[in-house]
Amino acid sequence: MEDFFTLSLLILMAAAFAAGFVDAIAGGGGLITLPTLLLVGIPPVEALATNKLQGIFGSGSAAISYASKGYVDITKQYPVALACFVGAAIGAFASTRVPSEYMQAALPVILIGIALYFAFKRQLGDTDRTRLLGPFVLGFIVMPSVAFYDGLFGPGAGSFYMLAFVSLGGFGLLKATAHTKLLNFASNLGGFAVFALVGAVIWKTGLLMGLAQFFGARLGAGFAMRKGSKIIKPLLAIGCILLAIKLLSDPANPLRVWLGI
Repeated sequence: MEDFFTLSLLILMAAAFAAGFVDAIAGGGGLITLPTLLLVGIPPVEALATNKLQGIFGSGSAAISYASKGYVDITKQYPVALACFVGAAIGAFASTRVPSEYMQAALPVILIGIALYFAFKRQLGDTDRTRLLGPFVLGFIVMPSVAFYDGLFGPGAGSFYMLAFVSLGGFGLLKATAHTKLLNFASNLGGFAVFALVGAVIWKTGLLMGLAQFFGARLGAGFAMRKGSKIIKPLLAIGCILLAIKLLSDPANPLRVWLGI
């Protein structure tokens, strides 16, 4: 039994390192860590809670890496990050009361749409473009709404942050990635705080995975800063498609049930 527990921890830490690397570039690290947590036998609620804990380390590490190179100014963005923390906490509280069937059904379709946007939208590079929304509306209405979703349901939140920064804020892809990681950190922290209060977190597992994710995220952020939009754009599109496929592969997904497939 002890050998199995040790092997499970090693598998989880390896998954967390890989997830940190991928997530720091294009998001979607939960595609790796959450199924692995479930695979080793951790119940769904505890898996979600522990995933939030280890995700804090990855998003925090990536945000620090990007900030150290000037791609995001944490001192200027912390009010938005705080709003996202609150939004995610409210979403986590609401998660026990709001039916999730409609979100589960709509999310694969939305993610495929986001993937197509990033795959085929021209003039998406690392240069900023004209913004469509002002800083207040983008920072204190749109982003906390994404954070609320992150606390309520979760999958694809990083893609939604990226879409908002790029399409509404006019950010270049590398700058958008850097800002997304900061807000991901805030919403992960908000959701985690609620799970911790109800005692759903497996601390040892989450902290060890967090350590691995921290180093994976630093490596991934460094790679993204060297390659820029050339690597971010395709990985973001691929990540959205993979998450949509994963969600649709669940026989209990409401969209499959409604379509009779």
